[in-house]
Amino acid sequence: MKVLVLGGVAAGTKIAAKLMREDRSCEVIVLNKGTNISYAGCGLPYYVGHVIEDREQLIVNTPEKYSKLTGVSVLTETEAAKVDPKAKQVTAVDLKSGEEKVFDYDKLVISVGASPVKPPIEGCDLENVFFVRTPEDAIRLRDVVDAGDVKKAVVVGAGYIGLEIAENLKLMGIRPFVLDMADHALPGFDPEMAEYVEGKLQEAGIPVVTGITVTGIEGDGKVEKVITSKRAYKADLVVLSAGIRPNTAFLEGTGIEMFKGTILTNVQGETNIPDIYAAGDCAMVHNALTEKAAWSPMGSTANIAGRMIAQNILGAGLGYRGALGTAVCKLPGMNVGRTGLTEAQASAEGFNPVSVITVVDDKAHYFPGAGTFIIKMIADRDSLRLLGVQVIGAGAVDKVVDIAVTGIMLKGTLTDLADMDLAYAPPFSTAIHPFEHTLNVLMNKINGKFDTFTPAEFAAGAAEGYKIVDACLAPSIEGAPYVELTTVEGPVEGLSPEEKILLVCNRGKRAYLLQNRMKYYGYQNTKVLEGGITFNGVEV
Repeated sequence: MKVLVLGGVAAGTKIAAKLMREDRSCEVIVLNKGTNISYAGCGLPYYVGHVIEDREQLIVNTPEKYSKLTGVSVLTETEAAKVDPKAKQVTAVDLKSGEEKVFDYDKLVISVGASPVKPPIEGCDLENVFFVRTPEDAIRLRDVVDAGDVKKAVVVGAGYIGLEIAENLKLMGIRPFVLDMADHALPGFDPEMAEYVEGKLQEAGIPVVTGITVTGIEGDGKVEKVITSKRAYKADLVVLSAGIRPNTAFLEGTGIEMFKGTILTNVQGETNIPDIYAAGDCAMVHNALTEKAAWSPMGSTANIAGRMIAQNILGAGLGYRGALGTAVCKLPGMNVGRTGLTEAQASAEGFNPVSVITVVDDKAHYFPGAGTFIIKMIADRDSLRLLGVQVIGAGAVDKVVDIAVTGIMLKGTLTDLADMDLAYAPPFSTAIHPFEHTLNVLMNKINGKFDTFTPAEFAAGAAEGYKIVDACLAPSIEGAPYVELTTVEGPVEGLSPEEKILLVCNRGKRAYLLQNRMKYYGYQNTKVLEGGITFNGVEV
């Protein structure tokens, strides 16, 4: 069987290598536009900041090493220009000589990836304006940074890569501004979670300005300022990280179905054309929760789908179970992670979402280095099915995210996931794991034992008419009456059982304990502010 793979990096090289491991009689050829067929794209920001020191570490495999290791034939600097599904042929161009060559195939895999979006504005071609998509991009960017002439930088795009670039520029002594036209940073996070991260980034010296459009880049040969819909920003360097676009223009006229340039595939990774498969950043998969087509331009998705496609080419008949938009990101002083649906997405998909935000210890509080997780957990109120999790904290947020992924992929309910025997020792976790702790709190909320305002509800004015009561460890809210939890053994002086009372503490737990006592003593109109003053700004 002759299998032609267009593109390398993640999906293409995974498919080709797995094919040869499964059946070495296959003739597998990879055509790759660039010179590098396998590199650590997600590691590029850390090369800029000298976290990854040697450029050789960015190259996972050279074409020669990969060919010897796998038996796959690799042609670099060879770009696919035309696909003829009826003749089962691909016309490609040798980028060094300009010569065209035709390749026959029995099975075709399209894994040509995506390229950075170049905004339709003037100045993108000025010196010191960069994209960060390839090792060559990162090498050129670090060379400019290392020269020591850059004091201010503008990063356009507040997604994961943009924020990672900003963090690494800050490590190098550069003052970065991050600009994004969206309402918030971090796609896939609910607004209140994103706003919290934006505040922490501001404190760390990385201002994030959202709801802003870049309209031009100016300078005399070299960038000097960025023009936006709100104001101009001085800049010695600009990094454009405003999204990517699939490299699929050459497929026009082939009959391959696409959505906004992204190839549609079924659960086997097949396109609508027989014997043509697609994977990686140029292809759609589907969402495991909604079963709708979804774009998941992640190295993890590319590798998982790619491995499956290789087996399906050989007749395995496997089906990809879907992506969840799972992501994790390291930022200054904190890590962030998420999976599943946001609360807004869950509502749009017809679920009846209920959520809770907790502030919980990430390990035994007495252990050196202990910190906190801020966890938002979302479930369907009717079925109790887990729908999503978002986590912020200095520790291993990926643990919480990965537990959630497991539960969601197995269609687990909160009841299914309760009381799991998760790993515990003081250096690693709490006796009741942070995930389980949050699940318990959410169940209490659903069962009516925990009456709350979410941070989003509080910010929207839901607590208007409520008296704020300070339930912190020590008085912390100026102007609010303070109640010490341990002294409450009956009606609270100065508080009427009929009053609407909002209990606010440091994290939410102490206010819950106070609410529990006060309910016993006849206070039926109390609410607790989820996340307490750790997560919310509270003024009387």
